[in-house]
Amino acid sequence: MKHILTIANDEIRYWRRSKLAVGVLAVGVMLTLASLLLTNARMAEAAHKRAELQTEAHDTFLAQPARHPHRMVHYGHYVFRTPPPLSAIDPGVDAVTGTSIFLEGHRQNTAMFAERRQSAGLAVFGDLTPAFCLQVLAPLLLILVGFASVAREREARTLDLLTAQGVSLQSMVFGKAIALMAVGAVMIAPLAIAALLSGESFAIASLFSAGYGLYLIAWCSLTVFVSAQVKQPNMSLALLFGVWALVVVLTPRIASSTAATVVDAPGKIATDFAMFTALREVGDGHNAADPAFQKLRANLLAQYNVDSVEELPINIRGVVAGEAEAQLTDVMNDFADRRMQNEAAQANVARQFAWISPLLAIRNLSATLAGVDLETHHRFLREAERVRFDFVQGLNKVHAEVLTYKDDMRRSSDPAAEKRTRVSAENWKVLEDFRFEPASAVERIKRAFSPLSILLLWIGAIIALITTVKRREI
Repeated sequence: MKHILTIANDEIRYWRRSKLAVGVLAVGVMLTLASLLLTNARMAEAAHKRAELQTEAHDTFLAQPARHPHRMVHYGHYVFRTPPPLSAIDPGVDAVTGTSIFLEGHRQNTAMFAERRQSAGLAVFGDLTPAFCLQVLAPLLLILVGFASVAREREARTLDLLTAQGVSLQSMVFGKAIALMAVGAVMIAPLAIAALLSGESFAIASLFSAGYGLYLIAWCSLTVFVSAQVKQPNMSLALLFGVWALVVVLTPRIASSTAATVVDAPGKIATDFAMFTALREVGDGHNAADPAFQKLRANLLAQYNVDSVEELPINIRGVVAGEAEAQLTDVMNDFADRRMQNEAAQANVARQFAWISPLLAIRNLSATLAGVDLETHHRFLREAERVRFDFVQGLNKVHAEVLTYKDDMRRSSDPAAEKRTRVSAENWKVLEDFRFEPASAVERIKRAFSPLSILLLWIGAIIALITTVKRREI
């Protein structure tokens, strides 16, 4: 162990005297700090704005004057997804999927106002965020610092001298790796501090930082291993650049394309056409005489023992509207569930490529712990839909129980009837105050176990390769 630490200290002293190493480290730290400050400012502003807009949308809905309840069904309501604390480091799918939804009767709208549009978060490059800097740029900077760590000793003929003095090849490689890990620790320090001060739970912030630490450890170990395998530094640099391009650039693209090929999801036009066809079979909820609701009318007449809908103690138009909304929602939920299942299946296929690319492992780990992964977005859609359905059905209940059928039928021709069908704003309180929260820390840690295990296996495999180098007597 003494030899390993001595070699590590000697390598760090060498890098201190190297303008290239100092410059690369400075660039890495400055990029991380700059992206952290910019992203944090942007996400903090977004969080404040969305919380403000959510309150404004809620208050505006409740402040509407007396109206016909079905007018309020179409007036609609906005819900917003406020960024979680660690989204200042890794925005995840928020920049792709959108973070607000307009809720209205008879429709399920998609999320809106995404910063950029791409496929399910599988694209390789994105905005300059701290996560991007550490996932994509930090490995490249570590390669520039450590590509010659062992190859330089061989080229200078000092490797044989050190071996002759009793320094084992294993100690040499591990010492160089520890020195490079120290460089990686400096690069990751701003992220770790920001995560711990973000307001996220200590367990999540610690595991989040540790995940990035493991990712850089894998790159440090790989860099030193490759340097130990080749005879010349320039060969080591070329090979490591090739590995970086394969792992960071090509594999995620291949993963995205493969996922789209393996899980053949129908396009939006085909899906919308099929859904509209299915919705037409439900019937027109605005028309109480629609044949699709003949059985409902008959059941109501029998239930209240009357001969006509005019004699019913409730407004059949509101009842039909509620029944139609329930059936429409079942159809829309079926299509939405199938779409989300396809997206989840594609994401799972792409995640399997983490066995080939540790970038995908840290990306999955980071997004999961930060609460900005695809699963969280799907939960947002489902919770927003529950709010939509509840407030629409609440208004339909007001329509059925507060308005009379006679006034409702005559409101277009009788101003007095039209005025009586306008109910007070007290009835708008059926709207729920929406506040979306990420999954619990325990649930996120459980979901992060798989990518974390893959990162650990990557490190174990590279260490095993390093021990192989020792036995081969490089």
